[in-house]
Amino acid sequence: MSTTTGVSIIPVRGIPEVLGRTDLGPLLVAALDADGLTLEPGDVVVVASKIVSKAEGRLVPELPQAGPRASLLADETGFEPGLVELILSETREVLRSRPRVLVVETVHGLVCANAGVDRSNTGAAGAALTLPVDSDASARRLREALTAHFGAAIAVIVSDTFGRPFRHGLVNVAVGVSGMTAIRDYRGQADPAAHVLEGTEMAIVDELCSAAELVMNKLDRVPVAVIRGYAWEPATGGISPLLRDPATDYFR
Repeated sequence: MSTTTGVSIIPVRGIPEVLGRTDLGPLLVAALDADGLTLEPGDVVVVASKIVSKAEGRLVPELPQAGPRASLLADETGFEPGLVELILSETREVLRSRPRVLVVETVHGLVCANAGVDRSNTGAAGAALTLPVDSDASARRLREALTAHFGAAIAVIVSDTFGRPFRHGLVNVAVGVSGMTAIRDYRGQADPAAHVLEGTEMAIVDELCSAAELVMNKLDRVPVAVIRGYAWEPATGGISPLLRDPATDYFR
């Protein structure tokens, strides 16, 4: 497959609101069929983590009671103590606390704001949503369901919205992947001027998630997009190659 002919990004519409535990695979199949979309070999399906979390029962209807540490961090951040307690329950290490933000390493190994806990578009007043327990496994289950129906070799990425320590603005990045490599490694290859690349590793799954957001949008209730025409390499691994060793994380 070649990318020289261009890449298409196709929104998948008509997916109903997910409010409780649901088998997400059949919902995606039904939405694709209703849109007249057939998955083709090489397609990448990008799925927002929010709909995955809802389908997997990760909605927290009421904030928990705060302990002493959460109460202290609530004073520092201005968050509700119960929200901080929920964030801490999803956290391996608190890296920074500032007004309206806790930068943490999550139990999944991700470094992000507020452990990915989200209170927007939850479908329930006062509720909060936490990230999937294992987004790689979530992506794998969805890929198996979609492959069984369409018979095409595809990849699935679970995406979420993250900030960046060195730029304003948010981007969508991968928190789970199944079927493809997470990173394209150019190290050791020579550019057109015969210069050997030494540090070029492209986080292609993050780039695909950011591209998918262009048609998914935050307010349009389009939680799934299909990217067609991008050449990726099959792999059995997940998101772990993207997780930086703390010893080389100079922002900590």
